[in-house]
Amino acid sequence: MAKFKPLDDRIVVQVLDAEERTAGGILLPDAAKEKPQRGTVTAVGPGRMLKNGTRAGVAVKQGDTVLFGKYAGTDVAVGGQEFKILKETEVLARLDKA
Repeated sequence: MAKFKPLDDRIVVQVLDAEERTAGGILLPDAAKEKPQRGTVTAVGPGRMLKNGTRAGVAVKQGDTVLFGKYAGTDVAVGGQEFKILKETEVLARLDKA
């Protein structure tokens, strides 16, 4: 597993695979799969620096599952695994475990 140390309010997300089947159970070929839009946070930066010299906290933590936009962040592949480096503002939602 690669180790990342993101800066400021950036987070590293390990992209989860696209859905293999539709809700109705139809198997999707690779060409029809949607670009993945969720992943697991693997590293979190210390937060952005405020004008007064303190750091703003980051709303997500390591291990959270998050949703992000289709074209958000920067794609990075390390050791055969796909990661995205996102700014905190590019995260749309955190999925709570039900």
